[in-house]
Amino acid sequence: MEKTIYDNYVDILREELVPAMGCTEPIAIAYAAALARDTLGRMPERSVLTVSGNIIKNVKSVVVPNTGGRKGMRTALAAGLCFGKAEKELEVLSEATEEDIRELDRYLETAEIRLEESTSEQPFDLEVALEAGAESAYIHIVSHHTNVVCIRKNGETLLEKPFTDETVQAPENRKLLSVEKIVEFADTVNLDDVRPILQRQIDCNLAIAKEGLSGKYGAGIGKILLLSYGNSVHNRAKAWAAAGSDARMDGCELPVVINSGSGNQGITASIPVIVYAKECGVSEDLLYRALVISNLITIHLKTGIGSLSAYCGATSAGAGAGAGICYLYGGGYSEIAHTVVNALAINSGMICDGAKASCAAKIASAVEAGLLGMRMNMHDSQFYGGDGIVVTGVENTIRAVSSIARDGMRSTDKEVIRLMLENSH
Repeated sequence: MEKTIYDNYVDILREELVPAMGCTEPIAIAYAAALARDTLGRMPERSVLTVSGNIIKNVKSVVVPNTGGRKGMRTALAAGLCFGKAEKELEVLSEATEEDIRELDRYLETAEIRLEESTSEQPFDLEVALEAGAESAYIHIVSHHTNVVCIRKNGETLLEKPFTDETVQAPENRKLLSVEKIVEFADTVNLDDVRPILQRQIDCNLAIAKEGLSGKYGAGIGKILLLSYGNSVHNRAKAWAAAGSDARMDGCELPVVINSGSGNQGITASIPVIVYAKECGVSEDLLYRALVISNLITIHLKTGIGSLSAYCGATSAGAGAGAGICYLYGGGYSEIAHTVVNALAINSGMICDGAKASCAAKIASAVEAGLLGMRMNMHDSQFYGGDGIVVTGVENTIRAVSSIARDGMRSTDKEVIRLMLENSH
């Protein structure tokens, strides 16, 4: 395939499939805090954290790793300040010691931390401002979890990148994604170019799925699925993915290889494909190629929506997983395109009401939609243009769903955030 597209697709996988420890929104707060502390050069006397409503939504109900089971924005900020390693980015809290966690408890008892909601229209907007004596530091992150657009110390600008308040700011190389080109890339990619990235995803995400099944986490959705519906490959694909989320949402300290800025989406796009590949006894190479399909289609579906919205990102990842499993069964472009359209027609509209235990159940639902979309195609059944939100052509359907999720559900997002804040506990 064209070298520019090939190189871009490799770059996209390298940029997107990175390890993160814990839910990525509180981790982004901890990363910004650690970076601000390093910029200030000392612990602050006063801190102000300003975040968009979508970040509030995704932080309030999840456990922040390595904090002794604590939740919330204040905890995430304080952990980043006390022991965060900014150079580790989304694994910023991974090197905490027991003494660090005790120090966090002491710091939280006396810390002067003010929390504010951003007035920005950007769904992902995060600012940390620190003061110590006459000195100050400021960090601003926009659009995605490590996209630092401004660093200031004592009023002097050390870094400044242009950005807008547009709800979606997709990198230019994402605009080269299409289902047809993704399938061509998966068919022809030199696996040495992507093998380390994908193997890390397999190793990390399988480990947290197994932990979710063996430990006591969240609502235990993965275990409940296996206890209730048996050990078929269809059910295992859902259960193992859900179990990974059970653990991750409840503060498990194992890293996850994310997709589109989300650990839950990284789990959903990968675990069902891995489970089916093992069941079918396919070669390692075919598994890698199927993971290329699932990951890139997930990224493609999320590109027009943005990292945070009222639309549950597991829907996109479930469709990506269905496409990857379709590839394992020998599906080409036509079969994969129909699988994606079918899956989107089934589950689009599932709302995101923040990161918490029920995400695991939503993942199971999203994987079910992806698998049903694939099975429909196998039985010569499909949804057609004009059936609800389905538009003739897979790319047209993707654009339609993106528009609904990005623009049409904006008022839904505000109402969800309002209800969550009113019912905080």
